[in-house]
Amino acid sequence: MSPHASQPVTRNGRVLVGASKVIFGFQTNTRYRMIAAYRSASVSEALRFFTAHMWILSVLLLVFQTNCFTSTGPPALSSPPECFMPCDEKSCISDIHCTWEDRGLDHLFPTNYILHWKTTDNNSRGNVTSSNSLKGVIQREDFINHEELSVWVEAENQHGSGNSKENVFNTADIIKPPPPKVTLTQQEPLEIEWLSFCDELQFSAGTCDVRYRIDTNPVWSKYESGFLQTYVLDNYLPGTVYAFQVRCACRIGLMSDWSAVHKIRSEGKAPVGELDVWMDCSTTTGLLDCILIWKELPLFLARGVIMAYEVVLFYSNGTSVLLNVFTPDPKGLLTCSEMQCYFNCSLKDISSVNVSALNAHGATVPSHLKMPILDSSGQEKDDQIINLMMTEQNLTVSWELPTQQPYNLKIYEEYVVQYKQVGTPPGVGFDWVKVNKSQKVVFFKGHFRNYTPYRVSLFTVSHGKNVHFLSSNIGYSLEGAPSKVQSLKVLSIADTQVTLFWESDPLYKQKGLVLYYQVGTDSINVYNVSTSPLSSNETFVLKSLRPGQEYQVWIRAVTKAGPGANNTATFKTIQLENDVSLLPSLTALFLLLVALLFFLWCYTSDKVGLWLSEKVPDPSNSQIFKHLKMNDASASIFIPILERHPSISVLEVVNRFSGDFKPNLEKSLADKSARHDEILHIDRHNEQKLACDRADQRCRREEYSKMVDSDEEGNNKVDSWSSSEEEEFTPGYEKHFMPTALDILEG
Repeated sequence: MSPHASQPVTRNGRVLVGASKVIFGFQTNTRYRMIAAYRSASVSEALRFFTAHMWILSVLLLVFQTNCFTSTGPPALSSPPECFMPCDEKSCISDIHCTWEDRGLDHLFPTNYILHWKTTDNNSRGNVTSSNSLKGVIQREDFINHEELSVWVEAENQHGSGNSKENVFNTADIIKPPPPKVTLTQQEPLEIEWLSFCDELQFSAGTCDVRYRIDTNPVWSKYESGFLQTYVLDNYLPGTVYAFQVRCACRIGLMSDWSAVHKIRSEGKAPVGELDVWMDCSTTTGLLDCILIWKELPLFLARGVIMAYEVVLFYSNGTSVLLNVFTPDPKGLLTCSEMQCYFNCSLKDISSVNVSALNAHGATVPSHLKMPILDSSGQEKDDQIINLMMTEQNLTVSWELPTQQPYNLKIYEEYVVQYKQVGTPPGVGFDWVKVNKSQKVVFFKGHFRNYTPYRVSLFTVSHGKNVHFLSSNIGYSLEGAPSKVQSLKVLSIADTQVTLFWESDPLYKQKGLVLYYQVGTDSINVYNVSTSPLSSNETFVLKSLRPGQEYQVWIRAVTKAGPGANNTATFKTIQLENDVSLLPSLTALFLLLVALLFFLWCYTSDKVGLWLSEKVPDPSNSQIFKHLKMNDASASIFIPILERHPSISVLEVVNRFSGDFKPNLEKSLADKSARHDEILHIDRHNEQKLACDRADQRCRREEYSKMVDSDEEGNNKVDSWSSSEEEEFTPGYEKHFMPTALDILEG
C-alpha cells in the first residue's frame, strides 16, 4: 500500500480523507474520523482528491472485488471436456482435441489447466499441461484406437486445485466431419441443397439439421432434424430474404459445426393491404403545420422490396398532382426511419391524399385520407376527455366522450390516438394507432423521457375518411419542479393597483405541466393565477394596494412536483397630488350629503310634513282665535290633524254679466256694519267655547263647524268689495288665504 493512502490529505488546513480508511474503514476509530472528515470537506475538494488519487482507488477496488467475489478455495469446473477428432474435406486428424469452459470467476488469479486421461481398465494414463488455455490435445501415440478413454480437466491456482467431471467415449466415435456446403437454391418453392463430406471421408452419410430466420431478425428459429441433402421452406413470405444454416453428421461420429450463413430471397409478389397513412399536425394551429406520414408495410404484406410510393395530392380547387417518390429518395422528399416514412411536402390547400406502396410486381390499394376538420377559428377544439397513465416504458390512453356531440358519432368507424413529443421535428417522437369505435383504451410501448412533455390527441375517422379532432392532453412520464418565471414586468401602475406581465416558458422546455402561478407581495396575501398549456403571455391585476407605497412582488410557477423558484420585481404605487387639497371639498360634500339625508327624512316624516308641503288653511292662524291662550290644555283641540294630502274645498267662481260694475256706497257701509256685528258675535261664541268641557269634543267640533259656516255665510252676503275696505276689515288669516273681490272680478 502506498504511504500516501494512510496519511490524511489536507487542503487549506482542512482534513479531507484518507483513501484506504475511507473505502474500508479498517478500524472503528478511523471510520469515525473518516466520517467527520468527509462532513467537513466540501464536495469540490473531495472530487479533486478522488481525481488525483484514482490509481489508489483502482487498487483498492481490485482488492475489494477479490475479497468479496472470489472464492479463496481451489477452482472447480462443473462441465466435462468435449473431445473429438477434427476432419477436413478429405481426411481426419488422428489426434484427439479437447475443449472446456471457464467459469469466469478465477480470472484474477493465474490458473493452470491439466488435461488428464486414462483407459477404463487403468492400463494407461497420461496428462498434458495447458497453462491458461482452454483446450488441449492428446497425441495419437498416447492412446489406442477403438478403445474407451476417460478424460477430465484439473484446474489449480495459489489456493489449491479442483477437477471437472469425467467424459468417457470410444475413440472411434468422436470423428467430427467438416460443415456441409450449400450448393443449390431456388425461389419457387424456397428450397436449398447441400453437400456433406461423409463420402469423401469414406463414411456413410447421416442426418442433418437445418435452421433459418428472416435476414432482419437476429434470432434463429428452432432447427429441424432428419434431412439428408435438401430442405424446402413451405410457409415463407414473398420477396423476403431468408438466412439458412446446415450441420450434418456421418453414420459414425459427431455432428459437424454449423455451416456458413446462406441467404436467399423468396420470389416476390404484388403487395397487399393498405398503408396506414396519417398526419403529424400541431393541435394548436392550422393545416400549414401538417406533414403526411405513413407506416411501412410489414413483410407479409409487402411481399417484396418496396421500391417507391405513389402519392396523389388533391387540392381544394379540384386539381390533383401525382408524385412518385423512391426509397431512398435522392430529392429528399421522403425520409424513412424506424418503420415510418414522412413526406416532406407542404399540405397547404390540400383537401385529401392517396398513398400507395409499389414493388417490382405491383402496388397496394390507395389509402385515402382527408385533412382534419377544424372549427371556424382555424384551431382544433380542446375538450378534456382524455385520461393518461404514463411511465418510461408504457403509455395508457383512455377516454370518455361527452353526452352531447356537435356531430353524429354513429357515422364514424374508428378512433385514432396519437402521441407526439413536444418540440421535436416531424416524424420524431411520434406514433399513432387506429382502433375500432367500440374500443376506449389503447396502449403504447416505447421509451418516454422523463421531464419531457408529450401531447396525446384523439381523432375520429368516418367511413368517408373524414377526420374530426376530439381532444388532446399533455402527459409526462415523470414531472419535475418548474424553472424560474422569466420576464416579470410591471405594465401599469395606479394608486391602488398594478398590472403584472410575465412570459411562460415554451411547453417543450417545461419539466412539468404548470398548474397555476402564485403571485404575492408577502407570505400572507398570495393569489393563485390559473393558466393554460397553450398560453405564452400572462397578465394579472394586483389590487387593494396603498397609494404612495413601495412593494416587492414575487411570482413562481407550480407543477405536480411542487413550486419553482421565485422571481421578484419592485414598484411604487402612485401618490395623488391633490389628496390634501381635496380634504375641505370632501368635508363639504359629506356635510351636504348629511343635509340631503336629513331633508329626505324630514320630507317623509309626519311631524314637519305640513311645513314642507303645500300651504293649507289653518284655523289656529285666524284672528278669530286671537283670544285663545295656547298654554291652555284645551287649546290642543284646535290644532288640526296633519294630513299628507288634505282635502280642501273648491271655491267656485260665478261671473255675473249685469253690465258695468257700479259700487253702491251706502250699501257698502251697511254691509260693513253687518260684518262688524257678525265678528263680534263670533267673539262671544269663542268665549263660550273656552267654558266647554275639555272632554266634550263634539261641542268643540260643532263650534268649529259653526265658525266656518258663519264665515262662509258672511262671504255670501257680500256682493262686492273695494280693495281698501277689505284691507281695513279683513283679518290677516282670511286676507292671506281667501281671494278678494277684485281677484274674483279679474279672474
